[in-house]
Amino acid sequence: MKNKNSITRIFVVEDDFMYQRMIKYVMELNPDHEVHVFASGQECLQQLHLQPDIISLDYTLPDMTGEEVLAKIKKFNEEIIVVILSGQQDISTAVKLLKKGAYDYITKDEETKDRLLNTLSHIKKHLNLQKEVAHLRTQLNTKFQFDKSIIGTSKAMQRIFQLLEKAVKTNITVSITGETGTGKEVVANAIHHNSNRKKGPLVAVNMSAIPHELLESELFGYEKGAFTGANTRKKGQFELADKGTLFLDEIADMNLSIQAKLLRAIQEREVRRVGGEQPVKFDVRIIIATHKDLAEEVRKGNFREDLYYRLLGLNIQLPPLRERGNDIILLAQYFLNDFAKKNQLGKMAFSKAAKSKLLGYTFPGNVRELKAIIDLSAVMAMDKIIEAEDIQFNSIQKEVGFLTQEMTMEEYKHRIIHFYLTKYDKDVLLVAKKLDIGKSTIYRMLKETETSI
Repeated sequence: MKNKNSITRIFVVEDDFMYQRMIKYVMELNPDHEVHVFASGQECLQQLHLQPDIISLDYTLPDMTGEEVLAKIKKFNEEIIVVILSGQQDISTAVKLLKKGAYDYITKDEETKDRLLNTLSHIKKHLNLQKEVAHLRTQLNTKFQFDKSIIGTSKAMQRIFQLLEKAVKTNITVSITGETGTGKEVVANAIHHNSNRKKGPLVAVNMSAIPHELLESELFGYEKGAFTGANTRKKGQFELADKGTLFLDEIADMNLSIQAKLLRAIQEREVRRVGGEQPVKFDVRIIIATHKDLAEEVRKGNFREDLYYRLLGLNIQLPPLRERGNDIILLAQYFLNDFAKKNQLGKMAFSKAAKSKLLGYTFPGNVRELKAIIDLSAVMAMDKIIEAEDIQFNSIQKEVGFLTQEMTMEEYKHRIIHFYLTKYDKDVLLVAKKLDIGKSTIYRMLKETETSI
């Protein structure tokens, strides 16, 4: 069965029977072409609701001229590609029709068939490019919808979604904080691509990955001859992000001298390239991220207090994965589907025991660690179902005090039961005895967990 998206719908408007047959034959050489034939301009216009991609239009028709039909087609939908065929080789007429939106003007002679095939080939390339651009635009719009790019239904994540909605309405500086692996870069991407700057560039700089002595030239750029090896002028990240968003990741890792220059640049909204004298204006929205407590870094003297207040803006504190409850399973299934698709493994799922094991783990590496664990579990699985033994935790679990986490009593209860089930190898009788609860409580909780995912 043909994919509807691969079909090219073509109208042939021609009152000369011999030319009509010839054009139809040429168009139908490609099996993906759906060809409709009309003997008059009015017949064609009445069927424009079928949304043709291409129209081969005779210039001389019994009821109206090709120029008149062309104007009505373009008024209906300017994207329809129209090729004019005429028995007259009139350059002035051809130029006039091309100016009015015709894609090509082909004279009817012994070379008509070859010219038509050549034009059709160019049109198909043009149409394919249009479809590819439209697909990429749709992909971009879909990819960065908050509920598509950031997965989670927990109360903790619902609060994050509310803050994200506020973040995209203005150009306020956003500071994203949270443990390593919680998804700070994903959030920065989502903010940019949902903001009024989405058509501008998103430039990301990992401050911890650039040596301190190179950070100034990386951020602000440099002039030719500014230092040994500076053979050309180089724009800095602030300039490259102009009219868009500059994402400064791991901002707390900057040394104090660079912090002073960064503060000046943000206040003045201009930079000076290394070795340069003239200021360079920029217009960027700044998003910062760090896994450190910036306020604590200020108290320690590691971070400038004035820069701290300048950058704080709207703070989005991402919750660790251990506080997100059943989001663990939602994310696990998402990562499993993605890995299985990329590696052609078919549809895969988790057993109840595997889900229980995941829910009983604290994930010190957060979402990043979860993805690595799920990718490995898909490789280790003997079948399409991920079992508990396929899931391997390679990191040392951090001791996390329950009372440091914001959860409901029901969520605490589930976490405790999952912990004991994992520790005692799913022995329900033993866990019920250890916790001094009924077996039915454990079975009911397991059923609730299963039906909620």
